[in-house]
Amino acid sequence: MLLVRPSTFSDLAGIERLLDDTDARVTTLPKERDKLSEKISESDDGFRGDTDGEGPSSFLFVLQDTDSNELYGTSGIDAEAGCGYPFFNYRLDEIVHASHHLNISSKVPVLFLSHELTGRTLLRSFTIDPALTKSDGFDLLSRARLMYIAANSDRFHQEVIAEIQGIFDEKGACPFWDAVGRKFFDMDFLTADYYCSMKSKTFMSELIPQHPVYVPLLPPEASATIGQNHPAANRTCQLLYREGFHRSKFIDPFDGGPVLKAQLRYTHTISNIRFKTARPSDVVGGMKYLISNQSNQDFRCVIGTLVDGIGDSIRISLDVADALNVQAGDDIAYSPL
Repeated sequence: MLLVRPSTFSDLAGIERLLDDTDARVTTLPKERDKLSEKISESDDGFRGDTDGEGPSSFLFVLQDTDSNELYGTSGIDAEAGCGYPFFNYRLDEIVHASHHLNISSKVPVLFLSHELTGRTLLRSFTIDPALTKSDGFDLLSRARLMYIAANSDRFHQEVIAEIQGIFDEKGACPFWDAVGRKFFDMDFLTADYYCSMKSKTFMSELIPQHPVYVPLLPPEASATIGQNHPAANRTCQLLYREGFHRSKFIDPFDGGPVLKAQLRYTHTISNIRFKTARPSDVVGGMKYLISNQSNQDFRCVIGTLVDGIGDSIRISLDVADALNVQAGDDIAYSPL
């Protein structure tokens, strides 16, 4: 059975393998063991509710096969984008230029450096074994984060965002970065991406000019990638669109990829979630649901079958109860797959 749970230090080697095997770029999970350990430590503090007043919480989950104990994916949440620092993006707007004397008017797309999304809840660090991309495990790994948020709603912003990978080639060349960021940062795209994963986007404000960028002045190969996602992120976008996310006017300042936004209460997972007490028993059949316990530090989420009905309790299979670490009378949540 596939299970989503909080990461632990014992997962370090498994996460390193995932980062080596996957083709996706995961900006918030560095490959360096020391830095990755720091991310797991920050997550552990978040799940325990112990951040020592040093900033908002971050959470890192792993997807594990309970039979083999192998790890097959990661996903994460930042309770507040920027984690206490400005969270930079470009905002794509239009400026109207007009001449009454010449009877000419035009709308010009312009990029403005912005940190308006600072403090929103950010879904991040999604990576999965390529063999599971078309499986239910993909949905479980992504949507389990919303199940956790529903169980701890007071810790998160009502608006949630997700940055999607932009266009870059197999050698790491990125048309948008080469046309914009590289003009002011003496580094290539992969190096800038590395610094972002090590620290934050705050160095954007230190080096990049605050003036707007007129899109028509960019090379065509760069402007064509603005707001476009990498083909490897198609499955992620499809899932988030079904969940209720939509494209915003913001783009990633590094690769120009889209930023998706949603209101938590209107997402498919949270708007359809129900809370009842568990009644483990021998049950067969029903519809597939995301099922989670209501623990903070020991959160668990799986996919199982249920037959929903009236009453305050619901029967769950013994293997689901075992995976969730719940007993009769414990609170659980479930939402349609």
